[in-house]
Amino acid sequence: MKKEVKSVNYGLEKIFDGAQDFLPLLGTDHVELFVGNAKQAAHFYKTAFGFQSYAYKGLETGSKDSVSYVLKQDKIRLVLTSPLSSKNPINDHIVKHGDGVKVIALWVEDAKLSWEETTKRGAKSFMEPTVEKDEHGEIVKSGIYTYGETVHLFVERKNYKGKFMPGFVAWDSDYKPEPVGLKYIDHMVGNVGWNEMNTWVKWYEDVMGFVNFLSFDDKQIHTEYSALMSKVMSNGNGRIKFPINEPAEGKKKSQIEEYLDFYEGAGVQHIAVATDDIIQTVSDLRSRGVEFLSTPPETYYDAIPLRLEEFDHELSEDLKTLQSLGIMVDADDEGYLLQIFTKPIQDRPTLFFEIIQRMGARGFGAGNFKALFESIEREQGLRGTL
Repeated sequence: MKKEVKSVNYGLEKIFDGAQDFLPLLGTDHVELFVGNAKQAAHFYKTAFGFQSYAYKGLETGSKDSVSYVLKQDKIRLVLTSPLSSKNPINDHIVKHGDGVKVIALWVEDAKLSWEETTKRGAKSFMEPTVEKDEHGEIVKSGIYTYGETVHLFVERKNYKGKFMPGFVAWDSDYKPEPVGLKYIDHMVGNVGWNEMNTWVKWYEDVMGFVNFLSFDDKQIHTEYSALMSKVMSNGNGRIKFPINEPAEGKKKSQIEEYLDFYEGAGVQHIAVATDDIIQTVSDLRSRGVEFLSTPPETYYDAIPLRLEEFDHELSEDLKTLQSLGIMVDADDEGYLLQIFTKPIQDRPTLFFEIIQRMGARGFGAGNFKALFESIEREQGLRGTL
């Protein structure tokens, strides 16, 4: 009998009995990228990914050293920030890393307490608790450093009714491309250096009270040429999920090594965004010029019905349509998932996006790793970095 599976946002509470409650997280508040040209980057994310103009901070609002454009699509907020002078230290980040994620902002009930609890457990402070006010109320922010130069910002919004934050104004634009159905951030993946994964796993456990609920080693994640190790960390309610990757020994250079070389250190490898209709979303993205990794071979799709049958699931989507779009399928006891990965969204082979639709499955596409990495290796071969 076919199991009924529904598109869900995890519901992993029972898995996380070991997670501590000293750092309750309500969700992802926003993700801030440092980029070379925020105005042009904003146009790209609107045109290609269907984000909407939301808020703005720049010279017109009194910001003399940097400019930020805030884009929104359903529950996802992206902040694109560029420096306005050579003296701004944001330049150093862009010169070293290229365009990339600087801030993973987490929505909390109490930013002061979040900072106190994490710093007393060993976190390096990025920002002490700071109150920012305007006519719409106040926001409290604090922050800590995580891997590389990446930052977790704690954002407390309960006393703020404004558009985004003090210092920002509403950004309205005549150019309003349609959204593509992106709903929320499902997870964000960090790449760290050789033998550093367990160090950061312990950091998330000790500093933020996360638990490691999934692990993959180089026996599971490998191809003929390369391999990697990965552990998935999550907070107590399962809303925040951070897989952490490190390289493993292989015949040739892995995608993680390539990332570390070009990003020049640890950082966010990809942002996974959820949709309720991946076929429509990917069709829209392709029509707007978003490039995806190459489609797996036909033998991959031939094996999908058997893989689903193993778990007593039946595919609701048309398999030929999924194949034509290059969308991959994986399954676990709870259901299945559909996923696809963009090519890097800047010239350096670093940050990319994953589009994911969960039909009950809680995993991260382990059954797709081999096909995915072979596709990435084909791209690496073209770049001469394999």
